[in-house]
Amino acid sequence: WEFNGSFHQPSAFLMLGIPGLETLHPWISIPFCALYLTALLGNCMILFIIRKTQSLHEPMYYFLCMLAVTDLGLALCTLPTTLGLFWFNLRRIGFDACLTQMYFIHILSFFESSVLLAMAFDRFIAISRPLRHPSILTKATVAKIGLAIVLRGMLSLLPIPFLLKRLTYCGKVELSHSFCFHPDIMNLACADIKVNVFYGMIILLSTVGMDFVFIVLSYILIIKTVVSLATKEECLKALNTCVSHICAVLVFFIPMIGLSMIHRFGKNVPPLVNALVAYTYLIIPPALNPVIYSIKSSHIREALLRTLRRKSG
Repeated sequence: WEFNGSFHQPSAFLMLGIPGLETLHPWISIPFCALYLTALLGNCMILFIIRKTQSLHEPMYYFLCMLAVTDLGLALCTLPTTLGLFWFNLRRIGFDACLTQMYFIHILSFFESSVLLAMAFDRFIAISRPLRHPSILTKATVAKIGLAIVLRGMLSLLPIPFLLKRLTYCGKVELSHSFCFHPDIMNLACADIKVNVFYGMIILLSTVGMDFVFIVLSYILIIKTVVSLATKEECLKALNTCVSHICAVLVFFIPMIGLSMIHRFGKNVPPLVNALVAYTYLIIPPALNPVIYSIKSSHIREALLRTLRRKSG
């Protein structure tokens, strides 16, 4: 423990793996390694293919690049501490290092939510205004949307580490996961955390919450547009372009909402359930998104096959 002025601040926190299964951590690390490897290779492949394929230089694929970069960041944020704990039982993480990891985990989660909203907007314009789509979503517009996503995430979450540093910590220093999460750190404080709770809730609702609402509204408008199409074939073709995005939205938002609810209201939830939801939230989306888009997007699939043929030739 370190004494700093008028408050106590721990020099480090202790991370927790999967409660009750500590002896099986080396074996549990195998599927985690597979998921991390899939996330890293899959998202790098998406970026490489889009960069090399001129026909994919469109708004939809620019947003997919943003999603791939965000997923890479999320995977790299949690990989060192998670595998370090599973392989070598490295539970200790410095206080400042923990706050840094927490900031980047949350900021990348906000980026992912915002990119998914931008992709929903792109699908709505492509289906409802197909002729105006290129003039509405130009390269400059996509770049401005990307910059707005970065600035919104960075600025809205900037006070969080400072709000945590001002708190007094005493007694417990054990986190619930193998990574640092804002509600988890906040609940270890023995000071008044009302400001942290209020600010965290406001930011979550005004960013990720609003993103989810607008995504739902976008799909309501998309469905209304699709229903008005002349033939069943046109209707199915239009909806088929949204399947990958809908899967990505569900894979990201369902575990995120579940984890937020558990940390705020689920005091009696078993630690094992808490851990599984947390890992699902942070590891599954980065691993599944490139798989979903590779399977469902014929353009990505064809570009990948062409690249593999050139390499083998």
